Amino acid sequence: MERNVYLTLQRPEDARQLWFSRLSEFVQGPGSEVVPLEKAAHRVLSQPAVALRSSPAFHGAAMDGIAVRAESTFSASPRQPLTLEIDKDAFWINTGQPLPKGCDAIIMVEDVQVDESGKKVTTEKAAFPWQHVRKLGEDIVATEILLAPGVEIGAYELGALAAAGVLKPQVFRRAKVAVIPTGNEIVALSKAKDEDLESGRVLPEFNSLVLSTLIRDAGGEVDERPITPDDPDALSQAICAAASDGADVVVLIAGSSAGSRDFTAEAIRRLGEVLVHGVAVMPGKPAMLGLVKVDGRTLPVMGAPGYPVSAIIAVEEFLLPLLAFWQKRRPKTRESVDVVACTPLPSRPGMEERIRVRLGIVGETCFAVPLPRGAGTVTSLSRADAIIPVARDCEGVDAGVPVRAELLRSRSQIAGSLLIIGSHDNTLELIDSLLRQVEPRFSLTSAHVGSLGGLLALKRGQCHLAGSHLLDEESGIYNRSAIREHLKGVPVMLVHLAQREQGFVVMPGNPKGIKDVSDLVRDDVSFINRQRGSGTRVLLEYELKRKGIRPEKIRGYRDEEYTHMNVAAAVLSGRADTGLGVRAAAFALHLDFVPLGTEEYDLVIPKAFAEDERIQTLLTVIRSQVFREKVTAMGGYDVSRSGEILWTYDGQE
Repeated sequence: MERNVYLTLQRPEDARQLWFSRLSEFVQGPGSEVVPLEKAAHRVLSQPAVALRSSPAFHGAAMDGIAVRAESTFSASPRQPLTLEIDKDAFWINTGQPLPKGCDAIIMVEDVQVDESGKKVTTEKAAFPWQHVRKLGEDIVATEILLAPGVEIGAYELGALAAAGVLKPQVFRRAKVAVIPTGNEIVALSKAKDEDLESGRVLPEFNSLVLSTLIRDAGGEVDERPITPDDPDALSQAICAAASDGADVVVLIAGSSAGSRDFTAEAIRRLGEVLVHGVAVMPGKPAMLGLVKVDGRTLPVMGAPGYPVSAIIAVEEFLLPLLAFWQKRRPKTRESVDVVACTPLPSRPGMEERIRVRLGIVGETCFAVPLPRGAGTVTSLSRADAIIPVARDCEGVDAGVPVRAELLRSRSQIAGSLLIIGSHDNTLELIDSLLRQVEPRFSLTSAHVGSLGGLLALKRGQCHLAGSHLLDEESGIYNRSAIREHLKGVPVMLVHLAQREQGFVVMPGNPKGIKDVSDLVRDDVSFINRQRGSGTRVLLEYELKRKGIRPEKIRGYRDEEYTHMNVAAAVLSGRADTGLGVRAAAFALHLDFVPLGTEEYDLVIPKAFAEDERIQTLLTVIRSQVFREKVTAMGGYDVSRSGEILWTYDGQE
């Protein structure tokens, strides 16, 4: 079948400008409407909000006391107290009440003395004009412009409008966005069955859920349309139906790439014009922007890529700015901060890139650890603390060089995070969960680069602690030798986290009959390895050396994964027959496990952070009975000594 070909890739800002300028020729936007004040929260003013009444609408008391004419009290002093007659020279008044006629000041109740009759009061303090008085119009004067167009109405704005008598503000109508998921292989979440998903026959459709939430948060109204198959006629009909139902803009999800079954471009051309097909941003490259004419009305259409991260970035780059443009306000921006990448972050020249990262503040520096970059890894956004934009003329971000990152979470959340770099273990996510429950200010951010990578990050001062299980072949003792070798000058304490079983993850029933490392060289066995520098890789190489097996004889030895769960997933998917991992990973995915032995997994904590409140809370968590019970239930762990300080190193040995 014939394949689509991308037009010249355009810079995102150029693509937006082209789309907006053409829209302005034909589309006026959703227009405006009047809404009751009680329903105006989060709406955007389309016209200036003009005060209909002053606030306060009268001269009123700001204190409890007596209302007086200030001039009549000028003679009062401690040496010559002034006596006033109630209801003639002075009038009792409470806060908020209007001033009696002829009065222009309040003397506080604590500054007057009442005689026995209650009809006269004495004061030693003279009042000055308008003392303790809220004057008419002090806050708002009728006819003044209270709020400008483009202002989003929040709680504070609601109060101001209510005080000014603006009970029916004029706001921009919410743009109605029709969201149309497309594809023959997708099914609604409610109809997705595990057996169909696992077989690969269908995919769950959740892009519309994510994009609809982004649209609502940006002030749009969502019209979620049914899934439309990959067919130009069906797609064209879906666009027309959405337009007939009052859509102001249509978003087609998937079908905008260059595949032989990507028909979004053809459907748009049948009804109008494709202005942009392909933008120089990753993820998000296949994004498409166009105009269609239905029933004499022109409206914008966007083709969002099918991969979740690509779709999200495309909507953030183009659709959300359009909604802001229609509401005459600037798109919401994220707070930015300087960060330092722990490792180089290469990028493809000629393409802008949005790199998702996790952050940890160590000392005065905010360090960034990259997350997977795949366009389909939606968890790289849900787990990300920030995004580093990389310009199209850049080859990436160098390690150790400050760059700006756009925050996805608050500074306080990031400041409360402990950054652990090193070997992966399934208990780390559990620790993060329990840590947040014990102290909501704190969290654990983990980056998996292997045990050796964690020690080197500690040496560079890039993390608060490291996870390690490096075996010394000569002594059979874990971590101490590696710490002496790589952490000279860095005093640390070695805290035991768990004893865990390592072994071969295999399919249920162990169909290949794998028993030990000798089976890895068989022609019918494929293997999935862990990355260089990981403790699991060190253990494997130790066992291979002990058996006299050359690694290059193992099929798949160079195929690497970064976590135990990824190794288990590779086996479950059939990508490999086996891989070395912890029992808990096999247990989690209902796979079988062939034990190879037990190992010690420890936390390496610099003494400089030993008294840090976050570290102390983490130690409380891993010493708790709740932690031990939950880890034991995961299978393959001995946590009887969790939290025990095994060894301290002064950095000099």
